[in-house]
Amino acid sequence: MAEDFQSALTEREGIEQPLQVNPNLVRRKRKVLTLDDYVQGILKGDRVTLSRAITLIESANPEHFDMAQAIIEQCLPHSGNSLRIGITGVPGVGKSTFIEAFGKMLTGMGHKIAVLAIDPSSERSKGSILGDKTRMESLSVDPDAFIRPSPSGSTLGGVARKTRESIILCEAAGFDIILVETVGVGQSETVVKSMVDFFLLLMLAGAGDELQGIKRGIMEMADGLIINKADGDNRAKAIGAQAQYRAALKLFPRTENDWTVPVEVCSALECYAIDKVWNMILQYEAHTKANGYFFKNRTEQFVNIFYNWINFTLQNNFYNNEATQKEIDRLLPLIREKKISPYLAASKLIDKR
Repeated sequence: MAEDFQSALTEREGIEQPLQVNPNLVRRKRKVLTLDDYVQGILKGDRVTLSRAITLIESANPEHFDMAQAIIEQCLPHSGNSLRIGITGVPGVGKSTFIEAFGKMLTGMGHKIAVLAIDPSSERSKGSILGDKTRMESLSVDPDAFIRPSPSGSTLGGVARKTRESIILCEAAGFDIILVETVGVGQSETVVKSMVDFFLLLMLAGAGDELQGIKRGIMEMADGLIINKADGDNRAKAIGAQAQYRAALKLFPRTENDWTVPVEVCSALECYAIDKVWNMILQYEAHTKANGYFFKNRTEQFVNIFYNWINFTLQNNFYNNEATQKEIDRLLPLIREKKISPYLAASKLIDKR
């Protein structure tokens, strides 16, 4: 009886699979580019070469370091001819929608724009979605626009560590307007401020935070304030919020650049008053170039790069040192077992190095 029993779990033969879907498909290895290939490709505005160069400078592989630095050094004399605009705001304020509407307007005026969009990285997997190209469908296919999403990594404020170098490469490739979009997580937008000419803050109306949202630090850094999503029934609320923000900004002391921060309302969805934002930025550029602040700020950006690079190099060399890693492995169990305080352990580690 048992011999006649047939199990439903009996394995059946499957369909024989082909070795590959397309037998005529030939996989070709990408050409290994020389330094001259990278530099000449970037200067000619070749997007593929530009993308590969940015990937190279973002790489954590030590073998890519020397080539990346050589590319930056050779592109540096061809950079600096763009207007750099930082754009920030809380998640949900409509940054991507605004950038697409703003970018399409600028390319329609004959400008070439590069969007360096910083996507948040997972603290668990260290991965990023990098979905800005899907959120900016129209702009991503514009021949005069280049969108480069980058993972924020562990950099404070959600700004990729190599964004400054990416700006240099994009300028060398001929892009005259650089837009840097931050994650907008509210940690520290100082990093963005230190690498752009104009810092734009997007806000919402009708969220119950018109005055509560005025945080002195972020407001003092902003060169322009935009209340987005002023469409439909929300337009009246946006105009009301505009008046509140203007009144509050009058209480702030004069800035070093002697610029009165304007407050405008717009709707990126309906492309309403987007041109006012551009006029605001042009007025700021003319004002700061006339009083010399624009060029002073650019000089200070190089000083910031100098100090940031020192900090990165010291930290990188410290943690990549084999003796440091062994000492860390020895100290961590002692810290976890509370046999030594983390402060004393860190001090001992640094003193040994």
